[in-house]
Parts: sequence; C-alpha cells; structure tokens
Amino acid sequence: MSLKHTADSGATTPMGGSGQAPKDHNSALPDLYRTMRRIRSFEERVGELFVRGESAGSMLHLSIGEEAAAAGICAVMKLQDTFTTHHRGHGIFLARGAEPRRMMAEIAGKMDGYCHGKGGSMHIADMQLGHLGANAIVGGGIPAVVGAGLSAKRKKRDSVSVAFFGDGAMQQGILYESMNMAALWDLPVVFVCINNQYGMGTRIDQATRATNLHERALAFGLNGHSVDGLDVEEVRNRARSIVDEARGGRPGFLAVSCYRFYGHARMDKSPYRSEEEEIEGRKKDPVKFARDRLISEKLAGENALGTLDGEIGKEMDDAIDFAVSAQAPSLGSMFRDVYAEGEPEPEPLKIRLDRVLARN
Repeated sequence: MSLKHTADSGATTPMGGSGQAPKDHNSALPDLYRTMRRIRSFEERVGELFVRGESAGSMLHLSIGEEAAAAGICAVMKLQDTFTTHHRGHGIFLARGAEPRRMMAEIAGKMDGYCHGKGGSMHIADMQLGHLGANAIVGGGIPAVVGAGLSAKRKKRDSVSVAFFGDGAMQQGILYESMNMAALWDLPVVFVCINNQYGMGTRIDQATRATNLHERALAFGLNGHSVDGLDVEEVRNRARSIVDEARGGRPGFLAVSCYRFYGHARMDKSPYRSEEEEIEGRKKDPVKFARDRLISEKLAGENALGTLDGEIGKEMDDAIDFAVSAQAPSLGSMFRDVYAEGEPEPEPLKIRLDRVLARN
C-alpha cells in the first residue's frame, strides 16, 4: 500500500500500490496521520532552529506528544471558523493550514513570517486563516473566542470559535468567566484544554484535587467531555459532535489528555520528572499509534509511510533553510500593522533624540 498526497486539495488518500482497493475507503486516518507527522517534523525543526541560535527571543515551547489534539480538532473545523492558541500552538496553526516556511520565518523573527517577525514563536496570528492570535499569557487567548462567538451569533454567521489552552489555564479565573458568558448567551464557542499533565514544572494532580477537568465545564452548563489524546480518530470523533453542537448554539468543552514529551520550554531539562516517568509517558505517542494502526488495518505499508515521512522531512528542511536565509525586518518596519492605515507613525526614539540634540 502507499499514501498518495493530492497537492490541489491537501488531502492524503490511501491507494493500493498493486492496484488493489484499500481496506477502508472512508478512513480519515491517513489524512490525520499526515497532519500529525507534519506537526512532529516541524516541531523537531523548530527545536533545531533554537539550538542553532536562529530563533527570535530566548524561549519557545514544543507540542511534541500533543499532535492528536491539533489534528483531530482542526479536522472538524470549517474554513470560516476562528481560533486562539497558547504558547504551545505551532501544531494547531499548522493543522489549520499554515505554511511551514512562513511559520518558521516568523519563529526566526524574519520579514517573511506571518507577522513580519514581530510575533515570534508565541504571538503568531493570521486573520485569513481565522487565527485570532497566540498568547504567551496563560489563558490569555480564551476571552477572545467569546467575543468572536458573540459576533458570529449577532451577524448570523455559521462559524465556531475555538480556544486552545493548556491545563495550567484551568486555574485561571478568566476561563470560568468566559465559560459562564458563553453558556449564558448560547455562543458558538468551544474550549479545548490540552492536558499534557504539567503546568511548567507542576504536575496536574499537584495543582488541583479535581483532575476530571471537563466536569468543571458541566457546572457552567457547557457540553463537556474528555478524550484520550493517544488516538487521533477518537479525538476527531468526539470533537465533531462538540463542534457541531456549538455551531447550533450549545457551547462545549473538550479536555484532551496527552503527555508532554519534553520540558516546558526548549531549555527546560525536566528535573522535576524522573527518567522512568518520561520513558513511560512517551509511550503515549499519537504519531506512532496512528502509524501502527495504518499498517495493522492495511491502510498503508511500511514503504509508503517511509516515503511520506521522507517527503514531509524534506518539506520541513526547506522551511528551516528558508527561515535562516530570509531577511530580518528593517528598523523602518517596526510600526507596520501596529497602527491603522492612514494614521501617522510615531517617530522612532533615535530619530527624535537626534533631532532634539541637534537643536542644542
């Protein structure tokens, strides 16, 4: 068996290498695997970019181990839907259709990035793809989807707004205010908690006694559920019903349980976790789980998957090469996209000082 990527649609279709029909024509697993594999490869290159000293800023956060949450939920969102992400949101944006080269350029702080180098790793946004913004403040992006949901309802748009955040945000008051308002006003909003078991160095069961996170949403009247992030098909299936109901005016909450493979940030060596715990935790690998399922269910063979993995690797190698060679933003571009069109730009401090000193 082989996997054939259709360039025009972005879909990955199972094809029989010897002409025979695949076992399941309707399986979404090949598409989901390809999305997760692209996220994993992209994140690996992001880590490499940091090690090479080519990333902007001093921190970045990888979502390796969380791929099923991004792939499964984004697979059921529609083109007109909007979303916000947290500081670990590269994979979510990629699953929603972002271009790896522009993403990597943004993380490198280059002009060709989505925000012309101003956003870096933790503040990427793109309105054309419905990305209302990543936010490095824990829970900071959550209330934006309430506003987007209210706008969609008042303007009668058939759109849902999704807030992605980590389990650390479950202790933030803004989440509960947002859930209450979404439920009170029947907004087309979904709250997605990617529970990777750790808020920085604090394990979830040391941060809260109540670890069934979706039960908190039930108290506000939301459609709340939990799902194991090991199986991307299970994530997609559960997300489909929640997103569909939210589109009809019943807001939802989904907690996706997974394991953060590496430290909180790239330089974090996870001294708060034992080696045995990390070995056991990394067995919950959604990419490997999907790959094994593709093979066992005869939806694809080892050779086909190896070829696909190689093609994705080359795509991400090209992204990092593009980012490294791209131009850094000029000083004159510092106010671009900050002020409305037609508004006069502030005078850069250096120019102002030179002008004032020249008077003396």
